[in-house]
Amino acid sequence: MKRATRQRLWLIGGALVLAAVAGWQWRRDHDAAPGTLLQLAPEAITEVALAVGNGPEEHYARRDGHWWRIDGTPARADDGRLGELADTAAAAVLSWRPLSDFVPAKIGLAPPLAVLSLDGQRIEFGETSVTGPQRYVRVGDRVALISIRYMPRQATNEALKAR
Repeated sequence: MKRATRQRLWLIGGALVLAAVAGWQWRRDHDAAPGTLLQLAPEAITEVALAVGNGPEEHYARRDGHWWRIDGTPARADDGRLGELADTAAAAVLSWRPLSDFVPAKIGLAPPLAVLSLDGQRIEFGETSVTGPQRYVRVGDRVALISIRYMPRQATNEALKAR
């Protein structure tokens, strides 16, 4: 075997080893990623319940592609606002930790600042983290850190008048 052929084989072998290591690392990173808050697609959500602070719980349902407030007499709701609430299901989680790692009252989860239920799956919102613009969120027996942009808000008077 000629020297040039041997060098090419070593070069090809090295490239294959590097590609295999890169693929292994990519797969490992993908498996370790924290994922999203819920395993629900936002566009598939049909029921939303929201309680912010000590305010009354608001109930909504999606019918024929639009959101309706179903407390009392059904009335059209702000589709944009409810779309934002449904998008919370797909919020990127920065990290997950067991609830036992925290004192719920110290992170605003006893009682929670807001409670959002998406198709029956309860999400409790706590305080903002000291490490950045993130909020503590309880889902079941785990606590996630997510972007503060997902903190639910009550309907504004302008939104209520627009209906």
